[in-house]
Amino acid sequence: MVQPVGILLVSICLLHSLFSLQEEDYYAPTMDGECVFPFWYRNEIFYDCVTFNAKHKWCSLNKTFQGYWKYCSLSDYAQCAFPFWFRRMIYWDCTEDGEVFGKKWCSLTPNFNKDHIWKYCM
Repeated sequence: MVQPVGILLVSICLLHSLFSLQEEDYYAPTMDGECVFPFWYRNEIFYDCVTFNAKHKWCSLNKTFQGYWKYCSLSDYAQCAFPFWFRRMIYWDCTEDGEVFGKKWCSLTPNFNKDHIWKYCM
């Protein structure tokens, strides 16, 4: 008797987690507006376009996500913050310093040492 009840409870929990969608999952994208960086979404802060619940990268049109968003185009991605401070140097361009694979990167804030927010350069 104990085993069928346990299976039933586990099944109910799994079904609940599968079908409990948050309200913001139903918002449709807009075609106009500008991306706002950084923005808050689900208690996290983002400094660039994201891929939550979508195949393509998107951004919020508000500082705190309120259902207004759009798919990112090349011009929407977060811009590098030049000059930025990394270790004991100030950089005015993308750098390979500190990157294991030799790919150029930049900071998205003026002080990488403090914020640790970055992206690869295109």
